[in-house]
Amino acid sequence: MHLFKRLAIAMVLPLAACAVGPSNSLDTGLGASPAIPAPESSLIPMVNIAPVRTRPPGFMPSAPVGFTVTQFASGLAHPRWLYTLPNGDVLVAESDAPKEHDKGSGLFGWIRRQVMKRAGAGVPSPDRIMLLRPVKESGVAQMQTVFLHDLHSPFGMALIGSQLYVADTDALLRFDYVKGATSIADSGVKVADLPAGPINHHWTKNILADRDGEHLYITVGSNSNAAENGIDAEKDRARILEFDVKTGHLRAYATGLRNANGLAWQPDTGALWTAVNERDDLGNNLVPDYMTAVKDGGFYGFPYSYYGQHVDTRVKPERPDVIAEAIAPDYALGNHTASLGLVFYNGTLFPTHYRGGAFVGQHGSWNRKPRTGYKVVFIPFSNGKPAGAPEDFLTGFLTNDGHAVGRPVGVALDRRGALLVADDVGNAVWRVAPISAAQRSGKSSSGD
Repeated sequence: MHLFKRLAIAMVLPLAACAVGPSNSLDTGLGASPAIPAPESSLIPMVNIAPVRTRPPGFMPSAPVGFTVTQFASGLAHPRWLYTLPNGDVLVAESDAPKEHDKGSGLFGWIRRQVMKRAGAGVPSPDRIMLLRPVKESGVAQMQTVFLHDLHSPFGMALIGSQLYVADTDALLRFDYVKGATSIADSGVKVADLPAGPINHHWTKNILADRDGEHLYITVGSNSNAAENGIDAEKDRARILEFDVKTGHLRAYATGLRNANGLAWQPDTGALWTAVNERDDLGNNLVPDYMTAVKDGGFYGFPYSYYGQHVDTRVKPERPDVIAEAIAPDYALGNHTASLGLVFYNGTLFPTHYRGGAFVGQHGSWNRKPRTGYKVVFIPFSNGKPAGAPEDFLTGFLTNDGHAVGRPVGVALDRRGALLVADDVGNAVWRVAPISAAQRSGKSSSGD
């Protein structure tokens, strides 16, 4: 290791843990009107990651009373994202950052990469999609097989008719799909290039098809924390793209979204919603990650402002003309929670309380005291809008001594309406469903 990197790790990491310190044990960055305090400055970034620990035998995360958790699949390799096919098969993108990730992003970028390794990221990307098939709706995947391989940091997946679309980090691919197939052998067709390059700071590209199958919506994260790599590096980044399936035309649907990941249609209104990771290094209580309905042509601030029109003075030159157009998000999901997965509940298996509400997979903070996230939360909705505080739904991924035995990422519903959660540290997919009548009566049952 180069000498200055040895010194950087030796000096920065111990100091960073006390750089800002806990200003409040309560995360105030929640809800429709979160607290937006004055920013805190620090010469070195806060680092407070939960180091990964292998989960103990018999470990199960915790769900609310009335629900049961099963291990839908295990032994996976860094499972990040989920997609349920109409026949009930579940696709799992096993993926991590590409090799060229964050090249040329400076010393702080290098430090962050080392931190991510401690958090269970930074492993060689498996670059494949697995197929999981439950047998007789047992709640457990009895088949686990490679569906697609030799991809390039794949993430989002979407089926339109007999065409399966997959978003690699640098390209949108299309494959012919046959119902019930357990693998696809061909290499597919590239239908669009996606922004990538040697920095490619936020590498994940999620996709979502509209109800008519005419368009795909594609997330493209920023190339920095807050434009420290230069404004030019943000060209075509920090946005949601719209892809016309028939013509192949790409256009910017919404911009200024630092790192959108989850995409979902709100079932009551039909509106497109996204979950977004906001910027770091402004203190424990800035900036809240959020979910928001996405307006066509809307601008959401990045990099010049956050949570509407709060100016980020680190970004030069300042652009008050652009900031004046910035839209404030609809709902804050907590500071530094790394809210990634997003799915609205449109099933009937869960109690009515959950109908129309949103489940959010929170990967967990790496730079906040106390730590936040590392769980799945539920946000109730009424008339198409958030209608209450976030509710813990799947927890237990942090040990009492501050280690992570799991980190939730993607969330999806299976064909029966149970919630599936990808855990890229536990290398598992968890399934949460209401306790069945047989289970309540104490009878043996493998289903729900």
